[in-house]
Amino acid sequence: MVDSPSPTISEFRAVMDKVAVSGAPGLRGFAAWLADQPEELAFHSVRGLAELAGTDPNTVVRTIKAAGFPGFAAARRSVQQALRRGDQDYVARVDALQQIAPASLRPELSEAALRNVRRVHSGPLWDRIEAIAPQLVAARRVHCIGVRMAYGLAHYFTYRGGIAHGNIVPTPSQPGLIFDSLIETDERDIVIVISFAHYSAEVVRAAAVARGQGARILALTDRHDSPLVEGAWQVLRAPIEGPNVMFSIVGATLIIETLLELMAGHDEQSKTRIERFETGLMELGTYTRSDAGKVLKRS
Repeated sequence: MVDSPSPTISEFRAVMDKVAVSGAPGLRGFAAWLADQPEELAFHSVRGLAELAGTDPNTVVRTIKAAGFPGFAAARRSVQQALRRGDQDYVARVDALQQIAPASLRPELSEAALRNVRRVHSGPLWDRIEAIAPQLVAARRVHCIGVRMAYGLAHYFTYRGGIAHGNIVPTPSQPGLIFDSLIETDERDIVIVISFAHYSAEVVRAAAVARGQGARILALTDRHDSPLVEGAWQVLRAPIEGPNVMFSIVGATLIIETLLELMAGHDEQSKTRIERFETGLMELGTYTRSDAGKVLKRS
């Protein structure tokens, strides 16, 4: 049951998880679905939410009431308010972080990270990741665009992906190169764009450019109303919950890692490419092999 008139997203998820485990049998499936993606409640009517979840309006309303809300409107309003609180700037998030007792910070960070991991590898998000991987392998070229905090995510995808697959384009390292790299994209290409609130204008513009060229846009973002969602071919909404100052990227990192491993499984050439890459770097002396026997003997 809802203990607060304005629960956080984490509290809302927890309530829905309880209904999914111990609620009436006819409500458990939708409660689990809504626990995975509570933001959908903020942007849909009862009927629209029911259609999206593959259930009926009556089940939606009964589930909301089983969670302790007086009705659908109150539940939607609470989620909308929680999302708005999540839009606070970084300074406000620092203030909130500093209000957490030092002894409580470690478990809060740990629990949030574990929740984000579970969200990636369960429910409809996993299904979407699994369906997208072979499409990335089959594309003529795959670009990945991210700046600032998201640059590391984009670089990891293209570096690791480029070792195993011949169609991965290196991530542009300078803002001016973003648009240069997209000039020749077309409907045969996929452009992955990564950004979370606050949304980087360069990435939003890159998505618009690639979309105008006819490329398919895969948006890795955090919100239903993210500007990257507009016109996207596919959307992967990464869970970013946690007291982190600039949000948690554990979920986004796991999405990228999972995509890469699934892609390697779908690409018959990946083993040959990885072997050639590894052997070449060894021959050049780029890598140094560890010698566990000598280390143990010295110890």
